[in-house]
Amino acid sequence: MSMMPDLQSSLLCDDVRQERTGKFILIGIFDMLGSATFPLRHPRMYLVTRWCSGEGEFAQQTSILGPDMQPIAQGRRIPVRLANSEASATNIEVFLNTEFRAPGLHWVEISLDDDLKLRFPLRVQKINPPPGQQQPPPSSTH
Repeated sequence: MSMMPDLQSSLLCDDVRQERTGKFILIGIFDMLGSATFPLRHPRMYLVTRWCSGEGEFAQQTSILGPDMQPIAQGRRIPVRLANSEASATNIEVFLNTEFRAPGLHWVEISLDDDLKLRFPLRVQKINPPPGQQQPPPSSTH
């Protein structure tokens, strides 16, 4: 018998590390990306999901959608295995070289067994470079 789990959390971040104790360290949690130029090719982002209060085997699938709600990145199907209702499962998914064609409100969708469990916004904004960074730095001679 299986019991559909709850999605306890879902976070985008720059990096994930795991301690010897098994605890995860999330580095650079974000909900916005900025760039002075587009298309923006974001080199690496992690999605960390935590499932609990369920039992059985399921499949998680993540999509990143553009402002037009069309997929710009699709994660692979990741197994979610919960031995009993007290167990939890943490999945870490990496998205490499995701291309954001233009600024605007993007969406991250997380489904379990093809049933949408969560959709949250990812803001992609055009930003001006900090003053003094419009030109390459002068070369130094030593």
